[in-house]
Amino acid sequence: MYTYMYVESKVGGVFTNSNHREIIDKYSKEGWRFVGAIPASNGSYGQITSHDLVFEKCEHS
Repeated sequence: MYTYMYVESKVGGVFTNSNHREIIDKYSKEGWRFVGAIPASNGSYGQITSHDLVFEKCEHS
């Protein structure tokens, strides 16, 4: 069985940087495996402003 975790990641823009690489590195060191990203919110003109990064970990029964 797998346990899933969702972590919000901001999308970089003109005045901000993306933080997805740091988040993926952090959780992989804790034993989580990065599965994918889901767009989570939209800004003006429909641009994506954040993603939910999806991680999974195998739970031993």
